[in-house]
Amino acid sequence: MQQPTADIVICGAGISGISAAYYLAVNHGLKNIILVDEREPLTFTSDKSTECYRNWWPGPGDEMVHYMNRSIDLLEYLADESDNYFGLNRRGYVFLTSDREKAKGMQAFAAEASALGAGELRIHHGRADDPLYTPHHAEGYKNMPEGADLILDPALIRRIFPFITDQAIAMLHPRRCGWLSAQQLGMYLLQQAKARGVQLWPGRLTDVVAEKGRVTAVDVHLADGGPTRIHTRCFLNAAGPLIGQVGQMLGLDLPIYNELHAKISIRDDLGIIPRDVPLMIWEDPVHLLWDKDERAELAADPELSWLLNQFPAGVHFRPEGAGDSPMLLILWTYDLEAKEVVWPPQFDADYPEIVLRGLARMVPGLAAYIGRARPWVDGGYYCKTRENRPLIGPLPVEGAYLFGAVSGYGIMASQAGGELIAAHITGSELPVYAPAFLLSRYKDPAYQQLLANWDATSGQL
Repeated sequence: MQQPTADIVICGAGISGISAAYYLAVNHGLKNIILVDEREPLTFTSDKSTECYRNWWPGPGDEMVHYMNRSIDLLEYLADESDNYFGLNRRGYVFLTSDREKAKGMQAFAAEASALGAGELRIHHGRADDPLYTPHHAEGYKNMPEGADLILDPALIRRIFPFITDQAIAMLHPRRCGWLSAQQLGMYLLQQAKARGVQLWPGRLTDVVAEKGRVTAVDVHLADGGPTRIHTRCFLNAAGPLIGQVGQMLGLDLPIYNELHAKISIRDDLGIIPRDVPLMIWEDPVHLLWDKDERAELAADPELSWLLNQFPAGVHFRPEGAGDSPMLLILWTYDLEAKEVVWPPQFDADYPEIVLRGLARMVPGLAAYIGRARPWVDGGYYCKTRENRPLIGPLPVEGAYLFGAVSGYGIMASQAGGELIAAHITGSELPVYAPAFLLSRYKDPAYQQLLANWDATSGQL
């Protein structure tokens, strides 16, 4: 029996692999593309995300801002083309703080992001000569403000979001941000790619064969057919949290690690949170909400006393579901330790209560659900580089490419990333930000020096 051949084999049918297949097939006309994944498309990590997007990124350099602006351009193009099949909105992100020093840092960060290309910064002090603050729209993505609004008037914050703690003194509202349905986006791209000849093969990649420094084949154990060798001279590693394991098949030790990120969903049947609000993030560290008796009980238990410690900033939430859905999606990654990838992922049984008790510092009304909510817990892995920037481009083995390490921004980065890796594979013109995401950047002494002072959480939520 003749062994199959392919122009390109892509390992991973998550949003990265599907986006790459889409741009190779739709933009470049390649037809003999095989996507290989042992799971259903988009089910390992892509459908576990917050499904949000933003062009609001820090430096150093402007590469991430330009990369995300391009990705959002492409998302909007796809939304136009598909009659917004995947529900793109542009409600924005809202960052809040009760700390005066944090408010100063928020202003400095906003000025930096604006200067890097994220749009105009408008500052509101509560004076008559303030610029106009334009409220967000719950649905749609057209004719919305660009840039961001920084509100330093606590009274205005309370008028806009009266359910937020009255301790909030500063609010940053970046506007070219929002969310979408990652599942529907991915399936739309996959349908379009399949219509142009892309094949999805259910199976597990077992090896990448290289001879004399170049890819010649991949070995796959098909779900319904056993071991199969696919002859190809082009292979793309888009295996999400497993890109490190796949890289080892080529003898490569990729500079990545994985964090486990969980999210909870609860019903807000009391209507504490309006359904039209943006993604909202509390920028301050918090102590969990406990009453006097609970604090005394925890303090007396050596195994639980850690729950009285200060927890890091970053608890955030957004409404989930269409129409009058009562669901809230809540996330807070207070554990940033590197994890081995296991399937299915295992989550701390106390995570839902910890998240609720932390979020109640930002939204006091949500304390009503502590001990009463029936949360649903889900999540996945953030695959990261040390500096939290992606790896997109060729590998040292000829014919091998990589699209991964997209951390918690895989959905929003998927379109510019798919377009970029397709340009690398086809030898097309590359955008100006392309060098910033190459694996070879780590060989640059100047980049190594830059990494010495780089914040590993840069741009992370």
